[in-house]
Amino acid sequence: MTGAHRNGRQVGFTLVELLAALGIFLPVCGAAFTLLASSQQRYQTESQVLTSFQEARLALDQMVRDVNDAGYPPPSFASTDVTKFTSTPFAWSPGYTVPTTCTIGGSCVTPGAFDVIVETNPNPRDPSSQVQWIRYQLQGTTLMRGAALKQPGHDPAADAAVFFAPLVENVINNACPAQIPQCQTAYPGLFPGGNPVPIFSYTCDTPTIPQPQPPPCPSAGGDNSPANIRDVTITLIVAAPLPDATTGVPRLVQLAGRGRRINPNQ
Repeated sequence: MTGAHRNGRQVGFTLVELLAALGIFLPVCGAAFTLLASSQQRYQTESQVLTSFQEARLALDQMVRDVNDAGYPPPSFASTDVTKFTSTPFAWSPGYTVPTTCTIGGSCVTPGAFDVIVETNPNPRDPSSQVQWIRYQLQGTTLMRGAALKQPGHDPAADAAVFFAPLVENVINNACPAQIPQCQTAYPGLFPGGNPVPIFSYTCDTPTIPQPQPPPCPSAGGDNSPANIRDVTITLIVAAPLPDATTGVPRLVQLAGRGRRINPNQ
């Protein structure tokens, strides 16, 4: 017995149909992958902005706490050990332990718009703890923090600098002139007048001529001294490591806080 053969056509796609389907499928896939890549870049940028914001916020909180505690314990503290009490809320050099003509923005090493030294005991509940010099200084685009134990006859600026460690990266308060116009285009008003923005701005008590509100230290006349600093306004402008994935504009975060020294004048 011989089997019967069927002569019917085999069902399938022609070459023309395959090429047409491929011509539709490839652009769709290309658009999908382009959208996916753009989404990934945007997600990475937003993640970096969030990370920069969190780091700046933690740093700002730390600085505010240090300023609030400046000058503790005061000289009236019952101790003869000079390492157990502060000589002044904000240290400077040289000769911060004796009356000087040092003024904010003058010939002092500190304090300044991008450099300040706080004198305090950050661990008052520990009986064995002692006063520290805590210095914040902007170096390039990195805000550094260093803390050194207070030692008689030592320079607080030099001692604290030995222990410098990065606190916040990509701080652009003191951005170079070429960068400021670019930032102002994307963020109008961020750099007023096209000038750098101080990280630290100070108001001073005026013991010689009492005033209702502490004025800016340069306006305090004869009371413009680090020993009279009452409030410190802290402004941080931090850039994310990567620019915006869509526009190419730098992504910036600006945070502001105020530390108020609650301890009395020294």
